Amino acid sequence: MSKAVEFLNENPIQYLATVGRDGKAKCRPFMFAGEVDGKLWFCTNNTKDVYKDMQENPEIEISVSSPSYAWIRLHGTAVFENNMAVKEVCMQNPIVKGQYQTADNPIFEVFYLDNAHGVIADFSGNPPYEF
Repeated sequence: MSKAVEFLNENPIQYLATVGRDGKAKCRPFMFAGEVDGKLWFCTNNTKDVYKDMQENPEIEISVSSPSYAWIRLHGTAVFENNMAVKEVCMQNPIVKGQYQTADNPIFEVFYLDNAHGVIADFSGNPPYEF
């Protein structure tokens, strides 16, 4: 998992894919919040369509590529948890802090990937790293 965390931190804007409530694929830019207790955490707000989509169908996939043409694909189940320790970690990001001001903002939500499975690959011909 440490390779995944390193890759996500080095490539801070990922793309999160959901199945929308209209049954169509949706893909949005997202940011990795960090690893806490062995879980990969992300944040959003409960007024957005992405939150509502994940409430209806929590199966998601996240992907990003690096400048050196390597990429990661992660999938799992989004599990929302009112975890104040994780929310405080998120507040260390100035972008998140600017949007929500405080960890107890009632629209601020955090979630982790349950049963996360991922692959880091590139065009080298080497086998991908799976976790």
